[in-house]
Amino acid sequence: MNLELTEEELRKGERLVKAQWYALYTRSRFEKKLLGELTDRSVEVFLPMREVLSRWKDRKKRIWIPLFPGYVFVNQVDTPENRYRILNIPGAVRFVGNEGHAQPIPEEQIESVRRFLESSVSVDPYPYMQLGARVEVIAGPLKGIQGILVEKRGRFRFVIQVDLIRQAVSVEIDASDVRPV
Repeated sequence: MNLELTEEELRKGERLVKAQWYALYTRSRFEKKLLGELTDRSVEVFLPMREVLSRWKDRKKRIWIPLFPGYVFVNQVDTPENRYRILNIPGAVRFVGNEGHAQPIPEEQIESVRRFLESSVSVDPYPYMQLGARVEVIAGPLKGIQGILVEKRGRFRFVIQVDLIRQAVSVEIDASDVRPV
């Protein structure tokens, strides 16, 4: 009985155990607490945040809030042990998916959101859309990102969607900086 694996079989095995991004649904207002807990447990986590002006009765203050309220993204190998370890953290509710199975988020959608946040443009949440023209940015700091171009009150908006959690972010962009895909 030969127990050695060929190089091709090893490569196939690597694909099976590759870490992927998953959306973790959280209790209301627990996103930042989960970020800290997951980081302490050496789990790669991504919590997109945006700065907003909060108004109280007596003052105004700039605060950071989650771009997608109720969600954090974790990069892990989907095993029962890893799910159990994460879901036992106070504030973690469940992984987003179908029929009780966590559904991975494509790497390019996570990277697109990261690039949006790293660019110097103002990022706003945007309602999830199913219809629209799919485009690619051909100029500027967002060059190469694909998304949907929509018109909102006479201004053009470029939208990146995270399909699994039915959330999206938008940014103002010149229509000449995009091309149809």
